[in-house]
Amino acid sequence: MSDFFQKLNLPQMIPHIINRTTNDPILIKTVFRIKYDLKRDWSDHALWWEQKQQWLLRTGWTLDKCGVHADARLIFTPQHKPLRLGLPNGATLKMRACFSSPVFRTVMGICRVLNLRHPEELSLLRPVEEKKKKKDKDCSEDALLFNTNLSLSMLETIVYLDVGSVQALYNGMPAHFADSPKTEAVYKMLSVSLPSPAPEAIAKLYRPASIVDKTHIHTRWLDSSRSLMQQGIQENDKLGLRFKYYTFHDMDPKYDAVRLTQLYEQARWAILLEDIDCTEEEMMLFGALQYHIGKQSLSQDMYFFAKHTPKKNVLLTTLEKNTVHLIFDHFPPCRPKRLTLKGYKQYWCKFQETSISYYKSKEDRYGEPIQQLNLKGCEVAPDVNVAGQKFCIKLLIPAPEGMNEIYLRCENEKQYSQWMAACKLASKGLTLLDSSYQSEVQNIQTFLSMQRSSSAAPTSQTDESINTHSLVSPRYQKKYKPKQLTPRILEAYQNIAQLSLTSAILKFLQIWQALPDFGISYFMVRFKGSRKDEVLGIANNRLIRIDLGVGDVVKTWRYSNMRQWNVNWDIRQVAIEFDGNINIAFGCVNADCKVVHEYIGGYIFMSTRARQQSDTLNEELFHKLTGGHEAL
Repeated sequence: MSDFFQKLNLPQMIPHIINRTTNDPILIKTVFRIKYDLKRDWSDHALWWEQKQQWLLRTGWTLDKCGVHADARLIFTPQHKPLRLGLPNGATLKMRACFSSPVFRTVMGICRVLNLRHPEELSLLRPVEEKKKKKDKDCSEDALLFNTNLSLSMLETIVYLDVGSVQALYNGMPAHFADSPKTEAVYKMLSVSLPSPAPEAIAKLYRPASIVDKTHIHTRWLDSSRSLMQQGIQENDKLGLRFKYYTFHDMDPKYDAVRLTQLYEQARWAILLEDIDCTEEEMMLFGALQYHIGKQSLSQDMYFFAKHTPKKNVLLTTLEKNTVHLIFDHFPPCRPKRLTLKGYKQYWCKFQETSISYYKSKEDRYGEPIQQLNLKGCEVAPDVNVAGQKFCIKLLIPAPEGMNEIYLRCENEKQYSQWMAACKLASKGLTLLDSSYQSEVQNIQTFLSMQRSSSAAPTSQTDESINTHSLVSPRYQKKYKPKQLTPRILEAYQNIAQLSLTSAILKFLQIWQALPDFGISYFMVRFKGSRKDEVLGIANNRLIRIDLGVGDVVKTWRYSNMRQWNVNWDIRQVAIEFDGNINIAFGCVNADCKVVHEYIGGYIFMSTRARQQSDTLNEELFHKLTGGHEAL
């Protein structure tokens, strides 16, 4: 197509043609048919105003009304162009995508073709540009983001987007993938986990070395309110398709084969490339689950997810409702965490309703407590090291000035399981009279047992097929040799060997979501009145102020306490007002403030989704919350 237009010298001829057609762009297609006798379908073509970086899509308007003058350079070009799409599993898929619609709508079309439900959770981002050595110029083109070196011939299949159609299913997959064995192989690549690449390929992948590097990654998201062409994306450019918002709505393995697999791959590489931290025991469990999923994927056909589905839906972001009962125990909470190291101090604690009261001693428990902590609406995260007998609970408790960070330390697994279950349910507002406390305790104990090495398992277990470098992060590759990692991974594998492929993926995602730093996107900012740069973490329900030098959390603010937020587009500053007359303002250092504004508005939009409205998407509301002064 581009060669054809070059032969016609079309960009130079367009102004002349338009001037002869009464300034009406809708007549240009007629001109081509008459003047050049070109009999073809021009319905996908439109005018691109190069100087203004703008599409002219209102065919009922004259060029004068559009503001076009005689010296304007207009290009008559297709609205749909080839795009190389890097998926979370590292594969590259070549597709025709819409370059004239807002990115939000383009992603909807892409997800419809790939059978990805809830496209509002995903978006497109530019690949990370690494500093390349001279000797690597020829071979480093695809070393972008995750393991994009996985290049198969079938991945170059062009899938033609039909944004306006609803794809029918055939044997559990979209009908357009059933056209040939080649397209069926593409769907299998999308819905089944791919084998791990060689250690040499993994070593070339981009890995953030610090929290500053993590802030650079999140600056590359495209603006959802503007089109690809408006953001400088050209035909055959490469972009990454990733889950941007970590709120996964209505996850159902029966319909979400591709969604589950791609989410698993994104979580997997976030752990392997140390984008998110985890303990040593958690890493061994992640390694065992990857090993199990890899084995199961090789033995399953492409319709596994359609044939093996649980009897009930699984919501990854919603724990089952369980109960707590009254717990009296000798339990040591600590005060809010500061930037200095503090030890734990023992108190006698009482869990009642949705609150924890603590006293100086057991004898004082009938008097006034030192403090009472209401856990309703708090954040609960584990801080566990089974091998080191560390069983802590991290609580982020709402406070007028933000959120207080409290750590609770338990003496053993049993005590930890009881208190963790109590805290989780209290955070949801469930009282002590709720009825399924024991099942929650059992779930936590099962999770701990997966991380615990089995003394009955032989320590000399080996498996020649285990590639430990593709199962654990570089930190543990340096710490242990493969012959030391293999038995530890196999020990953890004994606890999950009976899981089905779907159950193993769901378990992996559940553990990933339980990590303390799950779902936090980082940005370098400077708060109003401060003289130093700091890091702003954006999660699905809160904003986090992080000290850049130490890495500790300074302050946390919840969206539920937010009254309003706005952006001063002239000075590029974000201002937010919270309950209690708390106001913060900051400017972005290494990103456009539009990216941060879109993140905050996007998460608020995600919270408006209701279960009964899962099949509808309020695009207008999304742009109203995220688009700023450029909202559609």
